[in-house]
Amino acid sequence: MNSSLKLAHYVVNTNKIAEMRDWYCTVLNAEVVFENDMMCFITYDDEHHRLAFMTPPGGVTEKPINSAGLMHTAFTFPDLRNLLDHYTYLKSLGITPQVPVQHGPTTSLYYRDPDGAFAELQVDNFSTAQEATDFMHTQAYADDPLGPVFDPQLMLDLLDQGVPKQTLATREWAASGPDMPRPLALFAAVDVLPS
Repeated sequence: MNSSLKLAHYVVNTNKIAEMRDWYCTVLNAEVVFENDMMCFITYDDEHHRLAFMTPPGGVTEKPINSAGLMHTAFTFPDLRNLLDHYTYLKSLGITPQVPVQHGPTTSLYYRDPDGAFAELQVDNFSTAQEATDFMHTQAYADDPLGPVFDPQLMLDLLDQGVPKQTLATREWAASGPDMPRPLALFAAVDVLPS
């Protein structure tokens, strides 16, 4: 494994540059670095660009939802409080997660973008990457690699009431909540696309 390699950016072909730019700038608290009629580069950190949107001459063919290709990208917050505060901010703008799931290694909120792909906003649940990898080698993970869906508002309410984040960031807590659909059913849902 080449540990010196790091992901620099990704580029999305789209016919909706302005809509994708606005959505990702909102969801990632990003800013535009460069933009013209055919492309837009944005960043949310010290990298010159992390994400770009391009429309080649003649446009692109729209893909059916749940078709082959990129399913999601993931962005990590420093802690559960930051993730849930951002959830509250996005919710106030009418942007809600389609799939809130407790994977085990991460607590994750998946939002569907204007082109139908997902942006996963997550927080790591283990202190080290090795601990998360070790968990992924357990039978519990093999039996349910996605984990249970949870109610993010309930999680936030309980965090505000003083329930420790170490309790809330577990599959046991997520599974103990109200009955929720399975994550694959939510990932496949097409009736909750943004308008």
